[in-house]
Amino acid sequence: MADDLCFFIKDMLIVRPPVKNSLVLRISLLAFVMVCGVFMCSIGLKQISNFTKAGFIDIKVVDKPCDVPNVEKWERPYVHFPKPTTFNRAECACNPVRYFVISSTQRSGSGWFETLLNSHMNVSSNGEIFSVKPRRTNMSTIVDTLDKIYNLDWLTSASKNECTAAVGLKWMLNQGLMQNHEAIVEYFKAKGVSMIFLFRRNLLRRRISILANAYDQSAKPLNGKHKSHVHSHDEAKILASYKPTINTTLLIPELKQADNMVKQALEYFNTTRHIILYYEDIIKNHTVLEDVQRFLRIPQMELKSRQVKIHKGPLREQVENWDDIKKVLNGTLYESFLHEDYKVS
Repeated sequence: MADDLCFFIKDMLIVRPPVKNSLVLRISLLAFVMVCGVFMCSIGLKQISNFTKAGFIDIKVVDKPCDVPNVEKWERPYVHFPKPTTFNRAECACNPVRYFVISSTQRSGSGWFETLLNSHMNVSSNGEIFSVKPRRTNMSTIVDTLDKIYNLDWLTSASKNECTAAVGLKWMLNQGLMQNHEAIVEYFKAKGVSMIFLFRRNLLRRRISILANAYDQSAKPLNGKHKSHVHSHDEAKILASYKPTINTTLLIPELKQADNMVKQALEYFNTTRHIILYYEDIIKNHTVLEDVQRFLRIPQMELKSRQVKIHKGPLREQVENWDDIKKVLNGTLYESFLHEDYKVS
């Protein structure tokens, strides 16, 4: 009985620790912790990497839209902020730009008028762009050309680039404007283009100027060069010395055709925002130029031109067959063209 008790106590006291299993368990636990640590570190590094890419590499700067200046509601479609592809407008990026076109007929003073506009430090008028026929082949080429001009990507000597406040061109009625008038009206309305019509009241004076210019193109009295406009009084005197002879048989039909073209143009484009000017009014009253600047919503400046007028003085001194012209026009709708409508010193 005592021996059994002794063996029982011995069995109770002797504990056989699982040394081998405990070591394996500890190593396994340590390995698990290490794997978890590596896994967590890799996830952390990946997140930091993605944050870096998102924060520094893939950031795209979104241009802040320019605020429309304090203008009336009707005027907003005519306020633009072009983004040219050929240069950066820099600090002038949010300066508003107005689009315009000068519509006229040959020998109506449009060249002189355009030089006046271009003397403004913020106006760019790019000349007779559509005198080049390929540019007016169809509406597709016309639109492409206009888009470049109004996006400030048509660079000429008249371009003011960054700080342009008004940009446009001179477009003669016979250079695709009338033939495509419906589509062009839609374009002008969609793009917010304002029209400046410039005509001559005295169509007889215009006819004389056309004939004199045609003579200059062929004879080239100025050192073998043709000049539609001159910058010196001596050159003007040489060109004015030629006195054309007008075909009186065709005179009235030609005057009527010119008159009808003007009336038709005003009818075609009467739904556009426009202003109508006459060469004689600008000659007599330079405050008309202030009206033009108000129309374009540009700062008022004194506008100047280096061009010198060629034909001055009474009409009877500018043609060879004045008496024949008087006989044809007296008693007609065009009799008033025989009289002086303005004086140029």
